[in-house]
Order: sequence, then C-alpha cells, then structure tokens
Amino acid sequence: MNGGFWQTLKKPIFALAPMHDVTDAAFRQLLAEVAKPDVIYTEFVSVDGLNHPASQEKMIAHYLGYSEKERPILAQIWGNNPKYFQTAARLIEQLGFDGIDINMGCPDKQVVKLGGGAALMQNPDLAKEIIQATKDATTLPVSVKTRLGFDTINFDFIREIITTRPAALTIHGRTRKELSLVPAHWDIIAQIAPEIKKEGIICLGNGDISSHTDALEKIKTSGVDGVMIGRGVFGNPWIFSPQITEVSLIDKLRVLRRHTEIFKEVFEETKNFSVLKKHVRGYIHGFDGAKEMRNEIMDTKTLQEMQEVLEHALLDTK
Repeated sequence: MNGGFWQTLKKPIFALAPMHDVTDAAFRQLLAEVAKPDVIYTEFVSVDGLNHPASQEKMIAHYLGYSEKERPILAQIWGNNPKYFQTAARLIEQLGFDGIDINMGCPDKQVVKLGGGAALMQNPDLAKEIIQATKDATTLPVSVKTRLGFDTINFDFIREIITTRPAALTIHGRTRKELSLVPAHWDIIAQIAPEIKKEGIICLGNGDISSHTDALEKIKTSGVDGVMIGRGVFGNPWIFSPQITEVSLIDKLRVLRRHTEIFKEVFEETKNFSVLKKHVRGYIHGFDGAKEMRNEIMDTKTLQEMQEVLEHALLDTK
C-alpha cells in the first residue's frame, strides 16, 4: 500500500469534503487563509470528461486548478471505466496533485444512472478493478470515499474495498437511499472503523459535523482517525480551527468579501459568480435585518455589484 502523505499527517485529521460548485479553487484558497484543513479535496471530476479531447482542457481549468497553499490536495474523480481512471490518474499526477480520491458514494441520480458514485457499491468487482487500475497508473496514494450501504446498512462493500488497501477510506454515515434525510449513523461507523484501521488504512468519518468540538467528540466516540467536513463549512470556514469558536458579523462579512476577491482572481470571466450565493445564507442569519441584507446580496446581478453591496453592509455594521 502506498500511503504517501497520509502517513505523515498528525491525528486527528480534518479534511474538507468535495462538494460540487462549492469547494472550487476560490473557496479552497479562502479556507487556506482562514482556517486550513489538514487535507483538501477538489470538486469531483468525471474521468469520462478528462478522457475526452473536447472537454479535457476546460475541465482542468474549471475543476483542477489549485494553489500551493492548498497542499496536501487530492483530485477526486468518478466514473465506471477502469481504463479512463488510469488515464485520469496519470494526468492528475502530471498536474502535481498529492493524491487521488475515488468517489464511490455520490447518491446523485444522474451519477448513479451513469454507473458512477454510489452505483459502484452494487458492483464490487468493478469497484475493485477501478481501484487497482488507478493504483497501477500512478505513484500517488489512492483513497476512496463511500457510504454505509446502497439501500440498507451493511459492511459488504466496505470490506471488499478494504482488500484493495487504499491509503485512506472515508465513510459517509448514511446509505445511498437515505441521502441526507436522516442523521448520520456514527454508531455504525464506529463498528467498521476498527476493521479499516487494522489494515493500516486511514479511516475518516463523514456526516453531520456542526463544529470543531463536535468533530472531536465524533472522532473520540467512533474511533476514526479523523473527519471529513462538508455542509458544516457553509458560513463557517473557521470550523477547522480549534481556537476560533465565536465570530462576529463584521468578520463574517469580511471573509465573504474576501471570497469574492479570490473568486475574481481565480476565475475572472470563466465561471459565473452566482455560485458564490450558495455561501451567503450560511454567513448572514440570526440577527435583526439578516433577511433584508441577505436578499440584497442574493439579488445582485454581477460580481462587482455583490462586492459593492458587501462594502455597504460592512460600513453599516461598523
């Protein structure tokens, strides 16, 4: 097993979850400035797209750009063709990433219909072939993210994956059928974590982490090596810092403004600024006038207009 950088990380490990149109290069660079995770993942990228001449360059620019301050950084990929995974792995290594993560848990209907993400949980032989093909194509450590089951909770698929000895294995504490509609089953993660760790594989847990303190408690009770945080980072990039527990509105507005600045630097005119609006509700809530301020930001039509509204909000808040 090639553990790569995973074996040098101090535990407990805090990782940023890959989220489509959320954890782009701008947001990742913001986190690196505010409260850097131990491990950062890109948005998930289709190996089919990376293997297609017409889309490869665009996909690299849109999804696989990164800065040195984000290291260690992993490219997360998905698909169902082992040969495509090999080509993608070679490309990712050439791009200088620190590792490769294979998505075997995404519940999105379209992804599953195409045979990727959580669909691989129903085809363990293909899943293992994909992992081995990826490992054979690169010197980078290869990790996997999956779930507790497809329709029902069981460890069959996870145990199959363990035999391929990935460098790390992240377990989202729900089945594909449950989506995010029920609380994450951290008690179930605790049952399988020892089997993963016994093989020298780093085990991360994922699901419903609301704060740094909450993360530490889940790590302690489940026995995992660390956590991967997804939705808990919305409006709270400080979640990766044990020192920062309370943040003022003015600091939240400053960070949101900084996010827009980085977005402009990274993407210029190549990506629609409206993806930034996914973060607004997380920052602006719970105080008098929050709805009005939030609506004003959400109604903006350009990045410059959003920045101007934020500047006015900062002046009014001082």
